Amino acid sequence: MLHAQALYDEQNKHIIELKDSDSELEVPSLVNPIPARVLPSVYLEKDWSMIAFELARSFRRVKGIVVNSFMELESYTIKSFSNGETNIPPVYPVGPILNLEGNSIDLGSAEIMEWLDDQPASSVVFLCFGSMGSFGEEQVKEIAYALEKSGYRFLWSLRQPSPNGQFTITSDYTNLTDVLPEGFLDRTVGVGKVIGWAPQVSILAHKAIRGFVSHCGWNSILESIWFEVPMATWPIYAEQQFNAFEMVIELGVAVEIKMDYRKEFSGENQMIVRSREIEKGINKLMEDENGIRKRVKETSEKSKKAMMEGGSSFTSLGCFIDDVMSNLS
Repeated sequence: MLHAQALYDEQNKHIIELKDSDSELEVPSLVNPIPARVLPSVYLEKDWSMIAFELARSFRRVKGIVVNSFMELESYTIKSFSNGETNIPPVYPVGPILNLEGNSIDLGSAEIMEWLDDQPASSVVFLCFGSMGSFGEEQVKEIAYALEKSGYRFLWSLRQPSPNGQFTITSDYTNLTDVLPEGFLDRTVGVGKVIGWAPQVSILAHKAIRGFVSHCGWNSILESIWFEVPMATWPIYAEQQFNAFEMVIELGVAVEIKMDYRKEFSGENQMIVRSREIEKGINKLMEDENGIRKRVKETSEKSKKAMMEGGSSFTSLGCFIDDVMSNLS
């Protein structure tokens, strides 16, 4: 945000010019150049980008910025804020801040957890796309074909799109057979389970879960890392494409399904990810021939140490409190 605003204000360069191109953008807080196709949507629309630039200007005027991250996860980024530029406030990484209690167990949650209890350890791929993540019928069928062909056990949180493609909290389907391929539920009995709303924290914490196909919302990323569950990235909107890029390219703790997938606000011209591409990503996630599982485990251990006394986030929070107290007068 700060870099895009500086380009606009100081160099008269607008990254909207990169829209629909194969260009890459050099950003001081990233090791690798970022493809324009995974930049957050707000920077590729004129009116929204003006709002984002004004937000960034206000960030430069504050006394400090508290972020839900931790030094060991994003050390290059966090250190970049104190390299050179003088008008960036101190950044305090104090995370991962998570609700590890999960959701209250209702009847539906109990049924889900019982199903997971019956599965072998580290055997299930979990698909969940957030409270506003949903797909049209054609895309749902492609996911179903991929899951069936992959042969892996699966738990799929499938939610009904909001009317007219609006970005609102999704709802459960009344009848799953209306959207899934004919006979899919019968053919996958015992292997997979399709659900509506998902108690995500409880599911990620379960020993049966091996991989997580995620929309890459930041809370979901932190939860997945905490519970040592590797991710396959399928971003949908907002900054999720950027998050996916960071997890796959910058940090190497995730695999890609479709990093530049983007759901348009209008609901028109939706990209369709075909079953072959989805299946390839799921196989890569579950087979783990590239050492991602080991890196996720190491990062998970660091996330827990960061929150303990003497850890990086514990210390950073202490610095934040000290700085607040010293500025009270």
